Amino acid sequence: MKITVQKSIIENILIHTQPFLEKKDTSQITSHVLLDASNSKLTVKATDYEIGLLVSTPNINIIENGSVTANGKKLLDIIRILKDGDINLEVKNDILYISQSHSNFKLPTFAYNEFPTFPLYEEKPRISIDSHSLIESLKKITPAIDTNNPKFELNGALIDIKENNINFASTDTRRLAVVTIENQNNNQLSIIIPKKAIIEIQKLFFDNIELYYDDTNLIINSDQYTFFTKLINGKFPEYSRIIPKETAHNLTLPKAVMIEAIKQITTISSDVKITFLNNSIIFESLSDDNIEAKTEIDYKTGFSSSFTIAINSRYLLDFLNSINSSEFDIGLNESNLPFILNENNFKTVVMPIVI
Repeated sequence: MKITVQKSIIENILIHTQPFLEKKDTSQITSHVLLDASNSKLTVKATDYEIGLLVSTPNINIIENGSVTANGKKLLDIIRILKDGDINLEVKNDILYISQSHSNFKLPTFAYNEFPTFPLYEEKPRISIDSHSLIESLKKITPAIDTNNPKFELNGALIDIKENNINFASTDTRRLAVVTIENQNNNQLSIIIPKKAIIEIQKLFFDNIELYYDDTNLIINSDQYTFFTKLINGKFPEYSRIIPKETAHNLTLPKAVMIEAIKQITTISSDVKITFLNNSIIFESLSDDNIEAKTEIDYKTGFSSSFTIAINSRYLLDFLNSINSSEFDIGLNESNLPFILNENNFKTVVMPIVI
């Protein structure tokens, strides 16, 4: 293989591949990227077996077709320190040579034909959804995805595809986030996508996309990228049963004012006690120390007697920072029962702190 490519092009591609590399063990081929120069384009692949990314560009001068692997992090480090302009990449005797003007580097390679294969999406069933709906939905439920839970299915998010809608759901056992979008679907299925994959999807895809799936993979294809992730094999909790069917007290609250009041309390404590009075809402810190924070906003709640809930402030702020409206709804039953935060098609059910 022998190619010339603009620094900005190869650098941008390698930056996108970094989250897909094996970082801890550089003896693994998954710490390498696979570069293939053929058919008038450069294709770069990276995978840690769980998720993978393919990036291609026609903006390249191919002098000699070929394929090579090289450590993805070290190759990016080299590219970064070179100057803007053309960079030469050439393979000789299983060594990758990188050169520009008087600067020369070389990297060892692995056998490129041993690089892990990527799942193919041709002839696989397709999920019809536009990229904006997908990304907006995933952004809203991402904060509620658990991390390192022994129940593996909770370390991902559910995409539950029904005939007339798609539900996106996640839970860390203290809260449940659900987004529902109207969508006509030929195939009905439920898949669980790992949190790491969900975070990368939000970084990569903004334009038109195509989603494909099989029993073990979700594949997303766009003009520039092909992405795949292994699916989590498990049974997601029956999320619809967790959402209260009715709420005794329902209020519409101002987003900005609530955020400001809660943030004042979080300087002292992450746990906040909120008391609804008839004409005001009081926010107080919950702390074992003799430190106290308290603030109050004027707001007509409609409560004839005081009603108090205690909550981890992060759950409320995660919800408020995810919504676009200036107002949101809250549905309450009793102080020690789950309550609902709601904005349009986005719900979060939160377990309160029992005090």
